[in-house]
Amino acid sequence: MSRMEGRLPGGRTHMCGALRAEDAGARVELAGWVARRRDHGGVVFLDLRDRDGVVQVVAHPQEAPEVHRLASGVRPESVVRVVGEVRVRPEGTANPNLPTGEVEVAATRIDVLSEAETPPFQVEDRVEAEEALRLTYRYLDLRRPEMTATLMQRHTIVATIRSFFDERGFVDVETPMLTKSTPEGARDFLVPSRLQRGKVYALPQSPQQFKQLLMVGGIDRYYQIVRCLRDENPRADRHWEFTQLDVEMSFLVEEDIFGLIEEMFVRVWRDVLGVDIATPFPRMPYDEAIGRYGTDRPDTRYGMLFADLSDIFAGSGFRAFASQVEGGGRVKGFAAPGAAGWSRKELDGLVQEARSRGAAGLVWMAVAGGAEVRSPVEKHLAVEEIRAVCEATGARDGDLVLIVADQPSRVSVALDGLRRLMAQRLDLVPLGRWEFLWVDRMPLFEWGEEEGKWVSVHHPFTAPASDDLDPRSARSRQYDVVLNGIELGGGSIRIHRPDIQQKVFEVLGLSPEEIEEKFGHLLRAFRYGVPPHGGIAFGLDRIVMLLTGRDNVRDVIAFPKTQSGLELLTGAPSVPSAQQLEELGMRLAKPTDRP
Repeated sequence: MSRMEGRLPGGRTHMCGALRAEDAGARVELAGWVARRRDHGGVVFLDLRDRDGVVQVVAHPQEAPEVHRLASGVRPESVVRVVGEVRVRPEGTANPNLPTGEVEVAATRIDVLSEAETPPFQVEDRVEAEEALRLTYRYLDLRRPEMTATLMQRHTIVATIRSFFDERGFVDVETPMLTKSTPEGARDFLVPSRLQRGKVYALPQSPQQFKQLLMVGGIDRYYQIVRCLRDENPRADRHWEFTQLDVEMSFLVEEDIFGLIEEMFVRVWRDVLGVDIATPFPRMPYDEAIGRYGTDRPDTRYGMLFADLSDIFAGSGFRAFASQVEGGGRVKGFAAPGAAGWSRKELDGLVQEARSRGAAGLVWMAVAGGAEVRSPVEKHLAVEEIRAVCEATGARDGDLVLIVADQPSRVSVALDGLRRLMAQRLDLVPLGRWEFLWVDRMPLFEWGEEEGKWVSVHHPFTAPASDDLDPRSARSRQYDVVLNGIELGGGSIRIHRPDIQQKVFEVLGLSPEEIEEKFGHLLRAFRYGVPPHGGIAFGLDRIVMLLTGRDNVRDVIAFPKTQSGLELLTGAPSVPSAQQLEELGMRLAKPTDRP
């Protein structure tokens, strides 16, 4: 019988992918799309596909002449209904690559429900069509078994998460989609108001303030799987509109969040992949992550940790390094195992990689043995310096040491990118390993170059770790979850004291008028009794992307947009009509060539 429970609509008895050898002899009624049609010596074979899988349908000219005639003319991707008998395939013709490969359906009736034109690309997993074409005809792309399986797996992940939180007494509460602009670190999408002319709503980047207000309202444990939007440039792991798993709890400390979330990931990985992941997850302070990996989302599945070489080159005769140390910069490097034999062209490519990531340059040292190295700067380095570098980085004979000297942030960015690149090229990334990590003890503030003032690292509602609110030294009660070098999500214990919240706003340079305008509603709520609370939020698309082995979040979203924000399927965004503009009291600026 079908693997799906309950009565199927339209008179179907089974889904296509459900039939097995034990169903032999059964009369079945199926419906789906014709994936392929093959004519073998007069006998016509149809591969019938629905979301559950594919089954072979056979039409014999002697057994059912009219059915055979219809099957001979049906076009690929046409929708048909098939009535027939399940049979075990003849010996030697089974397909071991299909779950239904032992059986076929001998058709006694075929109804063409909808005839298809020739599709613009072949609807199969090994599709070679460009992404733009697939997004334009996304409904065809979704028929591919790979895409169908991805969306089905996404459904399973979401259902598992909902079940997990329901079992623990969390309440699913929907928060507004039309709200006020909030400081979440990216541009808002704005929606003009027809009734409040001259004013706009903002689409939410996060339900942050509302979920805190739910804690004030006594909900105690909240979760939501919510759509959020940020007007920022998309990347492989980021999209304009995304789905967020949002969680908030009252009367908690960090350990409560850590334990809950680790349990959730154990449940999801076990239910979806059948994989047991170890808990508790390791924890790493932010400073260690930056110092040893150059990033707050380190991939801990492989080595090549950074060594600080600044003391080695302080006062060195190699002025390119010594001058950086004297000017407050840092000299750092790592050893890439077995890469000393790379060609000069490959090594020059690494120099360009470092420069493309903002560094002034890159120095490489190919270790041949002891203090023997091959390097463009070897004549400028003392033997003691070379030995000290090899000892600090753990470099051995045959290894390649990569060194960057620059301002600390540029060193981190360049070496982080080079480390990830070398891990791929040297095949150091183990397959099938899931390395979860908590990163915590982040700074509370950071200097915003564009803003010209101190800004929040997380958001302005993050609780400080102590009474220290000096923006140069203050630490936060923030925490992030990282998996295989990808940030899955982050959260914090929130500020629940109005006086502390006021002081944080002041450090951020907000005037009393700005505080009242942007956050007056929150501060007023805090006057009426607010419990200690905190939470976390995850990018669900990223979780699905990792669990399904995809490289881009667009591949796990049903109807994504392009890098430039176009929805090729519908043609969005579009130009509003004159009537719409009149109703909203708007007029459009002249188009420009700017993205």
